[in-house]
Formats: sequence, C-alpha cells, structure tokens
Amino acid sequence: MLGTGILKGMVETAKNFAGSYHDPERLTTVEYPEQRIASKENARQFPFLVHDTEDPMKGLRCVACQICEKECPPQCIYIVKSKDKRADYKGQMQFYPATFDIDLSVCMSCQICVEVCPFESIKMDTEFELSNTDRFGGLLVNKHQLAKSNEHYRKIHPTEAAASDAALAVEVAKAQAKAKADVEAKAKAAAEAKTKAEAAAAAGPVGAPASAPAPKPSSPAAAPAA
Repeated sequence: MLGTGILKGMVETAKNFAGSYHDPERLTTVEYPEQRIASKENARQFPFLVHDTEDPMKGLRCVACQICEKECPPQCIYIVKSKDKRADYKGQMQFYPATFDIDLSVCMSCQICVEVCPFESIKMDTEFELSNTDRFGGLLVNKHQLAKSNEHYRKIHPTEAAASDAALAVEVAKAQAKAKADVEAKAKAAAEAKTKAEAAAAAGPVGAPASAPAPKPSSPAAAPAA
C-alpha cells in the first residue's frame, strides 16, 4: 500500500515522542539546578594543580618547569619559579611555583598543558559553574585556588588517575632504588678506605733509607827512607 513506510515512520516517531515524557532512560533534560546529571569521565573544563599531601602548597607536584606556560596556545598561564628548592614526591630537591596563575576567561580548555606536563601535575577539572560578577579579576585564579588533591582527581577521572598513579609509582621506585644504590656505594667506598688505612697502619712506618757504610780505617803511612 502506498504510504505504508511513511505511516510506520510516523508511528515510531510518536512512540519516541511519548516515551521521552515518562521513560527515565529517555529523558533528555532535568530540573537543573535542583537535579544534576553526573559528568562523564572524559569531560573537561579548566585545569587544576594536583597535590599529594594535606598541605596543598607543600604537596604540589608542579616543579615550575614552565613547559605548560610556553605551550599554552592562548598564553593564559603565568608562572614564576621559586628561588629555593624543596623535596618533591620522589624525595628529590626541586623548584616549585612561587606564582602560578591561570586566566580562565582566556583558557580554551584545549588540554595541551596536561599533555605536555612531564610531572603529572596539571589535570583538567569537570567544574563548570564558574559564573562571576567580575569578568576579569574573578576568573584570574592563583595556585591556592587551583590546588586540588589527588583524591579529587581519582574521583572525577578514575581511569586516568589510576594510570597516572602507576606511572608515578614507577618513578618513585626508580628514585628509591637509585638512592639506595648511592648509599650502598658510599658505604662500600668508606669500608674499602678504612680497610686500606688499617692495612697501612699494621705494616708500620716506611723504613728510612739505609745509611752509608762506615769508612775503613786507613793504613799507617810508610816511614820515609833514611
């Protein structure tokens, strides 16, 4: 019958239309902000800095290498490197950011800063409710506002955080193995030096050069002839 396909299509459309009102799996909208849809794991908004200790400033992974600042396409990252160093998550002495600012009004959420960071220190957050009456100053955030715990990272990006933790664990293990090997090498060198010193002391002082033999007494001179 002519038009059967069109009728079938219209019936299917009507089913979908009606179902979108009462089937929870088909609802496309919620009563925001009272109701919220959980963010997808691969969602990204703006960067944040990861820290691993209770003190956000002392536990920042960032070593102020400034790679993200140089690679940022809109140049919205501003970093000032510290003058001194402190121990990082591997126990190695590193610089840290005295200043780390991001202008969120300029940030394009491209994630390039995350991709180029060699220290797993900057990641993308899922927070999007950043409306502010101050368009410029209110969206210029510093390191205190950017610092968030590794637990937060695990919560919003569990798969990615697990891979990051595994990579950091390998680096920590390498650093600990190297430190242990250095300590053992120094202890071995000290023990060898001590053994040599004890052996030299047991051998006694080096003998003085042998003295020249005493001269033989000369024979009496012959009496002169008469």
